[in-house]
Amino acid sequence: MYGNRKIRILIVDDSAIVRRILTEALSGESDIEVVGTAPDPYVARDKILALRPDVLTLDIEMPRMDGLTFLKKLMHFHPLPAIIISSLAQPSCLAAIQALEFGAVEVLAKPGGPYSVGELRHNLAQKVRAAAAARIRRPEAVSVASQTEPSQPGRLTGTALPPATVLAIGASTGGTEAIASVLSRLPQSCPGIVITQHIPAQFSRAFAKRLNDLCAMDVKEAEDGDTLRAGLALIAPGDFHMLLRHSGGRYYVSVKTGPRVCYQRPSVDVLFSSVAETARADAVGVLLTGMGNDGAQGLLKMRQAGARTIAQNEATCVVYGMPREAVELGAAAQVLPLPAIAEAMLAARSRHDLSSDRAAAVAVVPNRS
Repeated sequence: MYGNRKIRILIVDDSAIVRRILTEALSGESDIEVVGTAPDPYVARDKILALRPDVLTLDIEMPRMDGLTFLKKLMHFHPLPAIIISSLAQPSCLAAIQALEFGAVEVLAKPGGPYSVGELRHNLAQKVRAAAAARIRRPEAVSVASQTEPSQPGRLTGTALPPATVLAIGASTGGTEAIASVLSRLPQSCPGIVITQHIPAQFSRAFAKRLNDLCAMDVKEAEDGDTLRAGLALIAPGDFHMLLRHSGGRYYVSVKTGPRVCYQRPSVDVLFSSVAETARADAVGVLLTGMGNDGAQGLLKMRQAGARTIAQNEATCVVYGMPREAVELGAAAQVLPLPAIAEAMLAARSRHDLSSDRAAAVAVVPNRS
């Protein structure tokens, strides 16, 4: 329950069929209530004021006002957790990723084509719960903070890490913007990065493209067998696990299907566990904002293998779920605000740091029922 009541959701979509499918997909959830639907942003505006929903789903392409324009107005005047429901056409995927930049917290594919109603039923309730738990900030508050807070430095110019170091990042709700914040500060000479963000199939390519336009290093959606190198970041494709492998003096990635892990595919635990096994102490693991516990066990394995491990702190998370689980397990050697993470990733480690991290990790005995 959302406090002592159900999570109240408003569905905004110009298609009556989609509105009905989304409503039916949530009808069996005991902790969620669809309080209304709207065919366009003008009707949605009135229903938001009358019904006071906790979360809304929002289509991108609608009559009278498109979803992006409405989202920008909404986040300025009446911030509310929004889940974008988008078609899989490439322009719509790019717009959905832009919506995350404007303040939406989750994105889902509209049912139809390769994306079935069954998949929607599996994912939608989970996304609604994550959105309801999200910390929403007004855009102007973020802008003021970026101007006045000294902890918002620019791009770093270099790193003391060996080029063969592997940097691994995992995130979920709120993670697209958190990852962009970290990667945009890293230099082109940065060691190779592997990234798992919980994101649907098709949208991961648009996400990688946006990061590639934003960052000094190259960013691409990973393909099976891609070689990891300095100056390259590989994003796990939506609906596929990504694992780090080593052969013939090179690191590369294996992209494959398989069962969901922690209800996720791609899974951060799958990636981090493979990095712990393959790169061991020559790695840095970073767990960012997200709902659930995916990544906590994998980050612990990385720390026990000698890697440096970092978790985002509660104050800067959109949802302090995954990092909290990692901290409670003793998986994170450092807990840092988002603006400090990029610099911490690239910092040199002394022999004392390495030995003390290993000793602390070995001493960790998770106490979980």
